Amino acid sequence: MICKLIDFQFPTVYFPFLLNISLRIPLNKESKDFVFFICVDKHLLCVSVILATCTRTVWKVLAGCQRQLLSASGSAYSGVSQTAPRNLPVRTFAAVKALKKDKKDNAEKEVKKEKRVIDDKNRHKPFSKTAWAPVDDVYVMRYYPRTLYDPAEAIDMLKKFQALDFTPHNQPVYIDLKLDMKLEKKKKVDPFVSTVHLPHAFKAEMNRVLVFTEDANQATVARENGAVFAGGVELIQPILDDEISADFYVAVPDILPKLVPLKNKLRKKFPKSKRGSVGINVPKMLELFKTGHEYMVESDCYVRTQIATLDMPSEHIFANLQTILVDVCSHRPASLGPFIERAIIASHTSEAVWFKSEDVLPKSPEKEE
Repeated sequence: MICKLIDFQFPTVYFPFLLNISLRIPLNKESKDFVFFICVDKHLLCVSVILATCTRTVWKVLAGCQRQLLSASGSAYSGVSQTAPRNLPVRTFAAVKALKKDKKDNAEKEVKKEKRVIDDKNRHKPFSKTAWAPVDDVYVMRYYPRTLYDPAEAIDMLKKFQALDFTPHNQPVYIDLKLDMKLEKKKKVDPFVSTVHLPHAFKAEMNRVLVFTEDANQATVARENGAVFAGGVELIQPILDDEISADFYVAVPDILPKLVPLKNKLRKKFPKSKRGSVGINVPKMLELFKTGHEYMVESDCYVRTQIATLDMPSEHIFANLQTILVDVCSHRPASLGPFIERAIIASHTSEAVWFKSEDVLPKSPEKEE
């Protein structure tokens, strides 16, 4: 394209606001059509002109743009400063306010969909299953409901697994409980830690217990009752340096504020009144923690702990199992229903055996009647 700068003069009588400089650009090489770019008070006006068109038509086009040109450049000739704000279009109507919906109305309209509970008691077979029990010894497990064994039968099965697998006969026996932590009015049972006396101990060694007390007489009584260490603030630095350690840490209430530096070190073993490791009766606490078995609620609703070894008699394993289940159920009112949703017993190398936890717990007089 060929660009050429020319002088294009208009009579000042008609357009006193136009400058004398314009840019003439041909649309293409062969065409005779041109485009005029006229600079008007810092504004660029584009006018397409055909050479064959008469001059009067061009003047009509420019005259039609006079109003727009004057409104754009009127401030330069009206004596008004360039910085004066221009009149912008103003919206003459207000935005519609969003209607606030009442929460009560929404609550009434929204109906919560309750989970459908299917009762299989009076059915000839469980829902989505083939039958209540398999007929053959070999079957696909997903087609039948899970078998729940009696606690005594489950313990005997673990002993049979050990004999068939040729695994160690003194391997530990564990239980895995899932708890229903719900209470009334959307409340829940707080995760707890408990220590119980098992009727048949499965550990050969006694637990090591350390007693924090600044009373010399209490320290002497603690050592006589089997405490490994007994003392006051002087024991803090050796514990931080890993020079001394224990399985349980017991303290009297007066010394607790001075044991704050040990919180990050001991963590779950730090003395707390909820665990029964803070009190005045030092001999009683020592008797509990020396031979006691501690378990805790993990992951909000699970209890996983060892209860015995497989070489113990079945009656002893059952007695330890019953002691722990009774203590677990004591942390929630019995009126709210069963606390244990699911119970599993297994040895270190065997498969998990699901058992009926309600058969282990003592029955209330009302149910017996």
